[in-house]
Amino acid sequence: MLYGAMKVSVGGPLKMIFRPWVEGLENVPAEGPAILASNHLSFSDSFFLPAVLDRKVTFIAKAEYFTTPGVKGRLTAAFFKGVGQLPVDRSGARGAGEAAIRSGIEVLERGELFGIYPEGTRSPDGRLYRGKPGGLARVALATGAPVIPVAMIDTEKIQPPGKVMPKLMRPGIRIGKPLDFSRYQGMDHDRFVLRAVTDEVMYEIMKLSGQEYVDMYATAAKRQIAEAAKAGKEAEKAAKAALAQAEKDQAKKEKSERPES
Repeated sequence: MLYGAMKVSVGGPLKMIFRPWVEGLENVPAEGPAILASNHLSFSDSFFLPAVLDRKVTFIAKAEYFTTPGVKGRLTAAFFKGVGQLPVDRSGARGAGEAAIRSGIEVLERGELFGIYPEGTRSPDGRLYRGKPGGLARVALATGAPVIPVAMIDTEKIQPPGKVMPKLMRPGIRIGKPLDFSRYQGMDHDRFVLRAVTDEVMYEIMKLSGQEYVDMYATAAKRQIAEAAKAGKEAEKAAKAALAQAEKDQAKKEKSERPES
C-alpha cells in the first residue's frame, strides 16, 4: 500500500516533470520473478525506473538510510521503504554481499522484480564499469530468474554533483530482452561461471546504453580519482609555497643589493 502511494506521489510528478522516454517495456514480464540489471549513473535511477513500470521493483539500499536517528531519519527511512528499497548493512564487505544476495533471492521467491546495479556503485564519469560477479550472477543462478538488462540514459545530467537545482530534461530508459542462464544451473559458486554471467549482462547493458566500457571496477576508479584530486591539491599547495618563497628570496636579494644612503 505504501509503495502504491509513493509511486503516485513520487513517480507521478517525476514522469510529468521530466517525461522520461522508454524503450522495451514489453520485455518486462507482466508477472513472475525477474532481475532488472541496470547501469548506475545517478541517485535518481532507483526512482525513474520504478516510475515507468506497472510492477513493483525492489532495490538494495545502504542501511544508513533506514537507521539515522531523529525526525529526518524516520522520514528518510519511510521514504526509502515506500519506494521499495531494502536495507543492507555494508559495514563488512563479505557480510553485505551475502545479505544483498539473500534479500534478492527472497524478493524473487515472492515472484517479484528485483533491481540491482552490477557495477556496485554509481559511475564516477558516465562510463560503464566492470560488473561485480557476486550479487547479480549468484542471485540469477540460485533462483533461475531471467535477467533483464536496463540502460539508464542521461540521468547523471539532471543533477550533476554540486548542483542544487535539477536540470529539466528528458532522461531515457532502454530495456533489453531477458537473458536466460539456466544452462549454468547449480554452478552458482563457480567463480568462472559467475564472471561469465556478469560479463554477458554488462555487454548487453553496454549495447543498450552506448557507454564506453572500462575494464575495471567503479570503486577502484573513484579511488584513483580521489587520489589524483588529492595529489593535485598538494601539488598546487606546493607550487604556491614555492612561488611565495621565491618572491620572498627575491625581495631579500633586492634589499641586500640596494645601495646604502
